[in-house]
Amino acid sequence: MTLRVAMLSRWHVHANEYCNAIRNNDDADVVAIWDEIPERGSAWAKEVGVPFEGNYADLLSSNDVDAVCVVSPTNMHRDIMVEAAQAKKHIFTEKVLTTTVREAREVVAAVEANNVTFCISFPRRCLPELLYAKQAVESGLVGDITLVRIRIAHAGSSRDWLPSHFYDPVACGGGAMMDLGAHGMYLARWLAGTPKRVVSVFSNITERAVEDNAVSVIEFESGAIAVNETSFVAYPDSYSLELDGTEGGVRMLSPRDGVELRSDHVDEKGWRKIADLPSRTASPIEQWISGCVRGTAIDFGLAEAVELTELMDAAYRSQQQVSSADVEFA
Repeated sequence: MTLRVAMLSRWHVHANEYCNAIRNNDDADVVAIWDEIPERGSAWAKEVGVPFEGNYADLLSSNDVDAVCVVSPTNMHRDIMVEAAQAKKHIFTEKVLTTTVREAREVVAAVEANNVTFCISFPRRCLPELLYAKQAVESGLVGDITLVRIRIAHAGSSRDWLPSHFYDPVACGGGAMMDLGAHGMYLARWLAGTPKRVVSVFSNITERAVEDNAVSVIEFESGAIAVNETSFVAYPDSYSLELDGTEGGVRMLSPRDGVELRSDHVDEKGWRKIADLPSRTASPIEQWISGCVRGTAIDFGLAEAVELTELMDAAYRSQQQVSSADVEFA
């Protein structure tokens, strides 16, 4: 069986990447393209060598399409995915699932009611350094987690390489935190458990319509705290992890520096570099294709997608409610 996939929009910066990944997979192929901007979609379809379908309902009614890859504006996700599920099409989506918890519930209901295979793109959960951090937590090497700090940032705004539509607050639902900060959100949830509350501080350096510099602090039911830092105005590029617990810690100051561990449960004291990291797991889109074709397990399903929306919803509500205290100077 070859999974026949329709690409839904070239709006997202990862649209080409997903399209190529599908076409390069022996079990799948791109067979059609739809786009909310017909001119953009038609041009893309010509590049790929597949038909462009301007009517979304007609695309979903086609017996030649088994599945859809959603890379549309975020504010369109709910309607696109509910309709796709109702048409019995399997769904792969770029993060985030939706910008509100209510819409997330509606997507879940449609997917479950129609028994379609679903996957959201959480690519950093596939990386060896993050897999090791999770392994260290689950094996007890760090004891009880007390702090997780994640920083993922780039210079997309300060060096002006992000597309202009990434600054549309309606289409995107937010800025740096909604986009790049999603990685830190789903990683923190994966590592530290069930969240309790979120406090956010967002700022704007380049004077766009959305935040380009952001931090969200998450308190978990266990008492652990996560600091999720993200930015479109950082010196390129920042990617770091610090995880502390009552009996040890894991850190990666950058991928080049590698992963280090210190723990009461190893003989060597102080930080030591970990040479033998877990193998990278299959990418989200590889997992999705295999899940559709063979029924294999997918690590990033509906539950994980909703958990990300829950955190993001809280992060933006915190910022909008200005639930912080201004500094009073002497």
